[in-house]
Amino acid sequence: MSQSTLIKTALTGVMAVGLVTMTTAAMAKPGMEKCMGVAAAGKNDCGTSQHACAGMAKTDGDKEEWVLVPKGTCEKLAGGVVKAGKSTM
Repeated sequence: MSQSTLIKTALTGVMAVGLVTMTTAAMAKPGMEKCMGVAAAGKNDCGTSQHACAGMAKTDGDKEEWVLVPKGTCEKLAGGVVKAGKSTM
């Protein structure tokens, strides 16, 4: 393995850890909840069964895509569904 490939692999790993940390920190905010079905294309907050990362939603309003919103806001948005269970804060 070349030194260039090794460096690229290491940087990719560091970036992945950073993304997981940011996502975990964002989800840990008190007073926030996951709102499904309202994310605009490219504006989702995390992965789904379709992809692994934030910002990868292909269409507006996909029922599986979600964004974090202040508690109580999701119910007021057209098409918004609060993701129940452990994922709500």
